[in-house]
Amino acid sequence: MSLVDSLLKFTLHIDQNIIWLINKFGTYSYLILFIIIFLETGLVFTPFLPGDSLVFAVGAISAVGALNVFVLFIILCLAAILGDSANYAIGHFIGRKIIAKNFKIIKKEYIEKTQKFYDKYGVKTIVLARFVPIVRTFAPFLAGIGAMQYGRFLIYNVIGGIAWVAFFLFAGYFFGNISFVKSHFTYAIIIIIILSFIPLLIEIIKHRREKKKLEREKK
Repeated sequence: MSLVDSLLKFTLHIDQNIIWLINKFGTYSYLILFIIIFLETGLVFTPFLPGDSLVFAVGAISAVGALNVFVLFIILCLAAILGDSANYAIGHFIGRKIIAKNFKIIKKEYIEKTQKFYDKYGVKTIVLARFVPIVRTFAPFLAGIGAMQYGRFLIYNVIGGIAWVAFFLFAGYFFGNISFVKSHFTYAIIIIIILSFIPLLIEIIKHRREKKKLEREKK
């Protein structure tokens, strides 16, 4: 089974996998969840790790008392904020060297889509990108490369990290245990994944239309 297949299987049955994690590791589950969210936002090489769906799922599971939602909120906010700060540092110190290496996992289109976000939203990208998979991972990386002043970056990083965790964690906490959602949890996760990719798809469509328009004008 490929890495993509394994991640897809884990994500679609994320509620069952988190429950297994809690039963297996107990209190250490908080540390594992911290590491996953930190890596998803903190390393430019790991945009494929679950983010939105994971935070939503642990919120739902915490509603039945398996995890403490307030401890989760603090831990996941720290993971998101520290992750983005680490990613900023990577971009600032070795970002250009990494891009020059042309690693397959760091696709040129990911960089371009993130740059489009910056062109459109400026520093607000650090907040808005939190809600867009893949762009979320590359936004702090490009901020570091672009030499955005760290103090300014940190303000938007903290706002974005807290807003992102609060939205998905408490959405899971309040809606994840509604009987209908509970009975169709896999479908709920799929919907979350689809919704989270909509902003990125819109940007891709716009980019392609603009590209075609420029090509027609050149002719």
